[in-house]
Amino acid sequence: MKTAVILAAGQGTRLRSELADCPKGFLRIGARPIIEESLRRLVAAGIEDVVIVTGYAAGHYEALAGDHAGLVRTVHNPQFARSGSMYSLACAAALTRGPFLLLESDLVYEPRALQALLAHPGADAILLSGPTGAGDEVWVEARHGRLTAMSKDRAALGPAVAGELVGISRISAALFALMLRIAEGEFTRSLAFDYETGCLVAAARERPIDCVLVPDLLWGEIDDPAHLRRAREELHPRIARLDDALPSGNGSRSQ
Repeated sequence: MKTAVILAAGQGTRLRSELADCPKGFLRIGARPIIEESLRRLVAAGIEDVVIVTGYAAGHYEALAGDHAGLVRTVHNPQFARSGSMYSLACAAALTRGPFLLLESDLVYEPRALQALLAHPGADAILLSGPTGAGDEVWVEARHGRLTAMSKDRAALGPAVAGELVGISRISAALFALMLRIAEGEFTRSLAFDYETGCLVAAARERPIDCVLVPDLLWGEIDDPAHLRRAREELHPRIARLDDALPSGNGSRSQ
């Protein structure tokens, strides 16, 4: 596994007071933007090629790619204002067909998140954690360790809720091809189709997708001010100590 795709097209409307004219990946909780912290973890995990799907304020990511030549490439979602996460992922199809790690740009997470997925023997897998209490969670139902359903409404799922969706997945070439086929039909009706509760759940009906649970994982998605406070006060100080153990370097690769 040498490639990662990061979805970074969102507008971050609930965090505008914190972001000014920057995308969410450029939030600073520590010394560097969270996207640069993510790049460092990816490189330490053996990733050599990172494709970032841009949308709102794309120039920030294009500058980042220039600073990380040979590691980061960008592709733009011109429909970012009216499309969902699956449309953004489909924009990366010309640059990678898999396998790859799939991440979201607004995550803070400890290095163990990547290690758990990369060590998993299955071709396709999604990462789960135990309950975080962060709000706006996506719950995952699994049977025999494989994805069956997801929902933000836990009561809508059956008794086999396995954990919370983290937003980091392992996608094979075969699964990506299946997701693109499913999405093609959905896009005739609407571009607002998400890759998680929409496409991955549909794909799991045709292809097994493993659920990798790390019950005590340190992680958070930053969608609103409450998420940001949790990241700053509870998560980032602990994650930063784990990041200190990673190999030194800024994630750049020369061409």
